[in-house]
Amino acid sequence: MNGGDDGESVASSAGPQPPLDWKFSQVFGERTAGEEVQEVDIISAIEFDKTGDHLATGDRGGRVVLFERTDMKEHGRNRRDLERTDYPGSRHPEFRYKTEFQSHEPEFDYLKSLEIEEKINKIRWCQTANSALFLLSTNDKTIKYWKVQEKKVKKISEMNVDPSKVAGNGSVANASVSPSPNHNLANGGFVDQSDNCLSKDASFPAPAISSLRLPVVVTSNETSLVARCRRVYAHAHDYHINSISTNSDGETFISADDLRINLWNLEISNQSFNIVDVKPTNMEDLTEVITSAEFHPTHCNTLAYSSSKGSIRLIDLRQSALCDLHSKIFEEQEAPGSRSFFTEIIASISDIKFARDGRHILSRDYMTLKLWDVNMDSGPVATFQVHEYLRPKLCDLYENDSIFDKFECCLSGNGQRLATGSYSNLFRVFGCDAGSTEATTLEASKNPMRRQVQTPSRTSRGLSSITRAVRRGSESPGVDANGNSFDFTTKLLHLAWHPTENSIACAAANSLYMYYA
Repeated sequence: MNGGDDGESVASSAGPQPPLDWKFSQVFGERTAGEEVQEVDIISAIEFDKTGDHLATGDRGGRVVLFERTDMKEHGRNRRDLERTDYPGSRHPEFRYKTEFQSHEPEFDYLKSLEIEEKINKIRWCQTANSALFLLSTNDKTIKYWKVQEKKVKKISEMNVDPSKVAGNGSVANASVSPSPNHNLANGGFVDQSDNCLSKDASFPAPAISSLRLPVVVTSNETSLVARCRRVYAHAHDYHINSISTNSDGETFISADDLRINLWNLEISNQSFNIVDVKPTNMEDLTEVITSAEFHPTHCNTLAYSSSKGSIRLIDLRQSALCDLHSKIFEEQEAPGSRSFFTEIIASISDIKFARDGRHILSRDYMTLKLWDVNMDSGPVATFQVHEYLRPKLCDLYENDSIFDKFECCLSGNGQRLATGSYSNLFRVFGCDAGSTEATTLEASKNPMRRQVQTPSRTSRGLSSITRAVRRGSESPGVDANGNSFDFTTKLLHLAWHPTENSIACAAANSLYMYYA
């Protein structure tokens, strides 16, 4: 598994990497003790751009907030400098609030008598141009294409006339005109009464040109950020949009709902192509739905989508216009006798991510993270237990609907580590090098390690190296990974890994926490 664009091997010749020492970096929107969180302020999407210099968040109120990196600007460093180690804290990224805008508003579909929430489901960055930022944001039904650009604010700093030296108000409109007594104002002008032509005696006093106030010097020292909606892609989905993903060609993107995946051109908003349709002729025959979809990071003809049955399908757009037939399918076979009422529910994949090199796919179901090799469809190459201590509580989780929570996952830029969230505002970082036992539990707070306990690693299942599934991070039932009773009301669903550094941004309700290692 190659990590990033530099071609370095993830599986280092020196063996597995030691666990990272995570530290708190900064927080935006931190709550005070006892503060009640407004529903509209809860963060529902997080995304770094490809450079890692910008971060976008979306919330349930339909707003998109942008942050930009400042530590490189303030210290006059470039990206190459950051690779050196002679800067104390050089790997400590610092961000500042940049701007925010209202992306979506609540709507009502009168044909279906359906309220459409303004909540932002996904944000995806597009290619930049002329120092402007471009991104896609979507709610349940409508995708919007935004351009965020700095505009210079022009101010008039000098006029040609000092108003205090001009008699009256200096307006030419007030210049007096005295018509000849032989003429009147019929038809709005000085008209001769005898021959209906303009009078030669009509005299217009020369206007005082010096009294015209005109700007002479215009300055533009200040700048303001302006977010403008370039395109609106609407009326293409009958069901709620769960994913959008931009293509490496820079021209197209996909949007997915429960039953269909559509392909769009960024420049064309009134037409899309349906490339996947899993809707059966009779809806009573429906057995699975699409849960997530993503383009391959470098191959513009390849994309993957996951289902509620725990499978991932790889499709090739070159094979046919309608890609109902997959080129590969990745799914783990059930162990005999292990099926229960909750088996199918917890097998549903809530999120998939391609590794940066495109060789591996990370998937998150309710209980585990699975790492798949696109060249091996016999099973996952590794399985990571996220919160195995919840297995005895599945009945309670089903009754309070927590079992349907959709946790996201992410990979580091070099592909050596992966992360996902859990309950009690916890998130877990795993090492995926061969032989790695790294399984770190962190809390979304200013002291992420304050309740940290060492979690022992599980052994492999004794399968061949092709289908090995390493299970790590066992916990004692009844308590969370930190030895505390679990809290289902606080959940860390959304997080993102910086594309080039060991830095994670995660959302706990309305607060955005950032950590570095």
